[in-house]
Amino acid sequence: MKKLIINGIIVTAAETFSADLLIDGERIIAMGENLDPQGAEVIDAKGCYVFPGGIDPHTHLEMPFGGTVSKDDFETGTIAAAYGGTTTVIDFCLTNKGEPLQNAIDVWHKKSKDKAVIDYSFHLMISELNEAVLNQLPRVMDDEGITSFKVFMAYKNVFQADDETLFRTLVTAKELGGLVMVHAENGDVIDYLVKKALDEGKTDPIYHALTRPPEVEGEATGRAAQLTGLANSQLYVVHVSCADAVNRIVEARNKGFEVWGETCPQYLMLDKSHLEKPNFEGAKYVWSPPLRDKWHQDVLWNALKTGQLQTLGSDQCSFDFKGQKDLGKDDFSKIPNGGPMIEDRVSILFSEGVKKGRITLNQFVDIMSTRVAKLFGLYPKKGTITVGVDADLVIFDPTVERTISAKTHHMAVDYNAFEGMKVTGEAISVLSRGEFVIRDKQFVGTKGKGNYLKRAKYNEFLQEVNETLTI
Repeated sequence: MKKLIINGIIVTAAETFSADLLIDGERIIAMGENLDPQGAEVIDAKGCYVFPGGIDPHTHLEMPFGGTVSKDDFETGTIAAAYGGTTTVIDFCLTNKGEPLQNAIDVWHKKSKDKAVIDYSFHLMISELNEAVLNQLPRVMDDEGITSFKVFMAYKNVFQADDETLFRTLVTAKELGGLVMVHAENGDVIDYLVKKALDEGKTDPIYHALTRPPEVEGEATGRAAQLTGLANSQLYVVHVSCADAVNRIVEARNKGFEVWGETCPQYLMLDKSHLEKPNFEGAKYVWSPPLRDKWHQDVLWNALKTGQLQTLGSDQCSFDFKGQKDLGKDDFSKIPNGGPMIEDRVSILFSEGVKKGRITLNQFVDIMSTRVAKLFGLYPKKGTITVGVDADLVIFDPTVERTISAKTHHMAVDYNAFEGMKVTGEAISVLSRGEFVIRDKQFVGTKGKGNYLKRAKYNEFLQEVNETLTI
């Protein structure tokens, strides 16, 4: 049945205007004033914004880490995402050295098949780059539509790759049209600092932050950016947390390097003092990079406003406080890294960004949806509102006030990192490809209805991205 959304205020990355939207099947087929319903179901969005569905570029659902597995899988994680106004997630496939890349991809397809309630795609981790891996990459890109590759510069002896692997990945990405992503922290220095702290009997959660200072993130970000310039390639720095990293990104972009940056709501709103909470409560806030001193938040917000950081990912990787985080009760290095962020990403950006005047309404849409779609080969099918695109839509009431709490969230984890935070603005109804997933704040979706998305190559959208986004 067709659907007609009336009386809403349409917001894209470029425009804000009043219009009706006519949906037939999965697509928007007409947009304008006083549209003929044509027998459609009429949905009144009076008093609400209508946004393109949010796209979360950074999730870890059902991810193995530190002897356990993240609590939210592709069912609970995507339901929570939908409640928050996100209609597409891009998750990370973890590879094993010496094994075919397809093995990891098959594992992630198995994790997600018949579970996701919204659309999803994958990034692929690169831990080694030999001739065998090089020979597999073209098929991975063409057959699987995986066009972004993540290199870890941290987690020594677990995920960390060396500089040769990073550089060869950058060179290969330039040739094949892929986008390289980095977790930018100096893993060798961190390894030394962690061992030193433990030898000195320093085991509390706060030492997670003290052994991963901003300097190690800034250094790794600058190194990755310099290698990107040398390779004449393209780089996306995930979860930027501090001024040191922002400054390296700005320097690189001022040189004309194609370097893009993502931050996360936790770095915009929380600070290092959370890791000092008594009774091991600080473990709830252990993730990497760690939380920083509060003054870094202003730097991150300003970078979003000026376009030096372009996107907001959740870095969703939830672990229960009881039964998982407490694996590191006597050793901070054994606390599983990650937190539950997927549900509150959009509302925090709106409430703390738009409502407090830090960013404009159109920048909000750009940051939470449009730029992600462009950078990761989903645009224009995703990330905007116009005739012919997927009807991924969020009907959003900008006046609703609510308090974030684990008692009311929809993630499977036993705590919320933003517990007690008051926010303004909430997704009331959410459509994925023309079908309601959330309707009047109630889940009405279907497990397994989410589609796996094959994405276009970065260089196929490069000209358009360069024309519409300042480098």
